[in-house]
Amino acid sequence: MPQQQAQEQLTRHLHDFDELLAKGSLAQVERELRDMHPAEIAHLLEALPREQRDAVWQLVGGDREGDVLLQVNDAVRERLIRDMDSSELVAAAEGLDTDDLADILSDYPDAVTEQVLDALDAQHRERLEGVMSYPEDTAGGLMNTDTITVRADITLDVVQRYLRRIGEIPEMTDQLIVTNRDNVYLGLMALTDLLVRDPATMVAEVMTRDQEALPVDLSEREVARLFEKRDLVSAPVVDADGKLLGRITIDDVVDVIRDEADHNLMSMAGLPEENDMFAPVITSSRRRTVWLGVNLITALLASWVIGQFEDTIEKLVALAVLMPIVASMGGIAGNQTLTLVIRGIALGQVGRSNARRLLNKELLVGVVNGTIWALVVAGVVVVWFDDYLLGGIIAAAMVINLVVAALAGASIPLVLKRMGIDPALAGGVVLTTVTDVIGFLAFLGLAAFAL
Repeated sequence: MPQQQAQEQLTRHLHDFDELLAKGSLAQVERELRDMHPAEIAHLLEALPREQRDAVWQLVGGDREGDVLLQVNDAVRERLIRDMDSSELVAAAEGLDTDDLADILSDYPDAVTEQVLDALDAQHRERLEGVMSYPEDTAGGLMNTDTITVRADITLDVVQRYLRRIGEIPEMTDQLIVTNRDNVYLGLMALTDLLVRDPATMVAEVMTRDQEALPVDLSEREVARLFEKRDLVSAPVVDADGKLLGRITIDDVVDVIRDEADHNLMSMAGLPEENDMFAPVITSSRRRTVWLGVNLITALLASWVIGQFEDTIEKLVALAVLMPIVASMGGIAGNQTLTLVIRGIALGQVGRSNARRLLNKELLVGVVNGTIWALVVAGVVVVWFDDYLLGGIIAAAMVINLVVAALAGASIPLVLKRMGIDPALAGGVVLTTVTDVIGFLAFLGLAAFAL
């Protein structure tokens, strides 16, 4: 319910801004923007056509531009940055956390990046360059260096006095990180222990040692999985020697999960996940052309199979009427299995150890569903065309296609993954080809043999 209300609110914002921009009420637009969260502004910018987007962007305060740029998708961000001058870009980068600054600088022109680095003090520059040295899709690329560390051999009273002296703690800090004098990670101490335990208690007595730190080269997908399984709010990141480098917080992991979901959804249609809905027509057409071409080839293959049975179809028009049923049922059944397996691969639940059992299970599901719906369709065909033989043919073809669809839906993602191809991107196209070709071949082939 809260999510639905948030979506409705954003939809209302879009409608209101569209009316205000149409009336030219820019002052009112600017007032509305001041009351909006940067993420809401980013959502609005992504939903506006380019002319209106540019007008709204000019009204976003300079002190908020950096936060908004972090929230919009890559395609929109690249265009906004391209239209900003150097001074605006430098100002937008001011005040951002190290990990956020590293994310945004990857899209900045090299000359502007140098200006931003030059404006930082030596300590912050070193931290930023350290984060930027790691790939974006790893724990090192996600981490922030704003950590608070304490030693195990001091009392909680000393820790409290230390925190009062520094005056503030980083956002999303639920635990203090315990290290030794060489900055090697030892464990974690919850802030609640600091508040409720006896101030004379040693840190070593209350710290937990069972939460392992994340390796700096761990993939962001694995990071998200660990946060989900362990219900983490933050986690330390260490190098190969166990030395503390930084920490990852839940807000960054939520972004990873959202990006992964976008990737899987958009890849099913052969589109990049960071797609600008209002990109120029030529750009959008170019992005979609490749997979339309691939689909055309697969459609031609299915048409060629149909063409091989032209004489049979001419003798019995009912075959042309019933052909789409077999292919469609196979396609739906195959996509159900395909989606299940792709999700399992993404969550690390499907691998070599259990792939054969999953395949066998899906084959049995194909047999059961194929038999049930083959009987239903056969009954419909007998009533419709008063032809028991035709009913038997389509029933047999449907069983064959649903079994093959289950086999293809379970095996295609595994094969594509082994080949280094994203199953979410290519799986649907390959599956559609298989179910169409096998469906037409089984139905028309049996019909040619029997009739």
